[in-house]
Amino acid sequence: MTELERARQIINKTDLEMARLFERRMDAAKIVAEFKKENGLPVDDFTREAEIIERNANYIKNEEYRSYYINFLQDNIELSKKLQHKLLDGMCVAYSGVEGAFANIAAEKIFPDGKAIGYKDFKAAYNAVVSGECDCAVLPIENSHNGDVGQVLDLAFFGSLFISGVYEIEVIQNLLGNKGATVSSVKEVISHPQALGQCAEFIREKGYKTTEAVNTAVAAKIVAESGRYDIAAIGSVEAGKKFGLEKIEGHINESGTNTTRFAVFTRAEKNSSPNDKHFVMLFTVKNTAGSLGEAITVIGKHGFNLKALKSRPTKELVWDYYFFVEGEGDIESPEGKAMLCDLENCCNNLKILGRFEKEILIK
Repeated sequence: MTELERARQIINKTDLEMARLFERRMDAAKIVAEFKKENGLPVDDFTREAEIIERNANYIKNEEYRSYYINFLQDNIELSKKLQHKLLDGMCVAYSGVEGAFANIAAEKIFPDGKAIGYKDFKAAYNAVVSGECDCAVLPIENSHNGDVGQVLDLAFFGSLFISGVYEIEVIQNLLGNKGATVSSVKEVISHPQALGQCAEFIREKGYKTTEAVNTAVAAKIVAESGRYDIAAIGSVEAGKKFGLEKIEGHINESGTNTTRFAVFTRAEKNSSPNDKHFVMLFTVKNTAGSLGEAITVIGKHGFNLKALKSRPTKELVWDYYFFVEGEGDIESPEGKAMLCDLENCCNNLKILGRFEKEILIK
C-alpha cells in the first residue's frame, strides 16, 4: 500500500467518524431549537458562538491548522443555525398593533423566522401566550423618550408569564407621504400620540397641524387612502412601504437616541445559566416604616446592582404599590439565594420574572 493510499484510508475513516459526530451535533441543535422556541429565545446568540470558537480553537495544537479549524467551526455553527431557523419557522409571536407598527418591526427583528401576529392591545397579546395561541409575546416595557409602559408592567405583575429577554430597539420616526408630497406641501401630520410627542420640535418648526391615530401604521394607511399631498404620516419606513408611501424626510424625532425596550414574555420560566447576569423581579413590601428601604438595602448588601426600581399601584388597596426591579448579578449563586431569602423576610410577595445574559440592542 502506498503512502497516498494510506492517507486516503485515514481520510475515509475520519470522514465516517465525522459524519456520525455531525449527526449527533445536529440532533443536539434540534434540542436547542425546541428550548429556544419554548423559552422565547432567538436563534442568534453571538456571545455563545464566540465562546465556542475561542474555546475549541485552543484544542488544535498545530498552529498551521488553527485558522482552518476556526473556519470549520464557523461553518458548523452556521449549519446548526440554519437547521434551527427551519425548525422555528412558524413560531407564533404575539404583539400589540398592526403590521408595519414598531411593535411588529420589533417582533420580526427578534424572531425573523417566526410568524408575527398582531392583537388589538397589550392584554390581548399577553393572553394569546397564556392560552397557548402564541409561543411568546413581544411587548414594550419602556421608551427612552416617554418612560414606562404601565399597562405591560401591570400584566407582568398580575399575570403568569415570565420574561426570557429584554431587547432595545432603535425608534426612527420619518415623515411619510404620497408620491409627489413635499415638506412644504404638507400641512397636517397624523400619528400615534407618542410619535407626535417624539417629533414635537420638527412639527412646531414646520407649523403642521396634528391629528392622533391609534398607531403609526394606521396613520400611514389613512394618508395612503386619502391620496392627498397636504397630509403626511409619521412612522417607520416599513409602515410607509407597506402602504405605498414615500419617505419625505427621515429621522425627524427630537431625540437622536430614541429607543424602546421590549420584553419577550413566555409561559415557561427560562432555565438559569451561569451566564445570566441580569434579572427582573417583582415584589410588594410590608406596610411598615422603612420596609422599602430595607428591601433595597438587602439587594445592595449582597453585592447586586440595582439598575431600575419602578413603582405601580396594585389597584387592590388604596395607596398600595408593587415594585418592578431590574438588577445585575447571578441570583442563582449562593449570594443570590441568600439575597432572595432575606427579601422574603421583608416582602409580602416576591416573584422572579426573568433572568437572562444581557440586554440586547437591535438596530
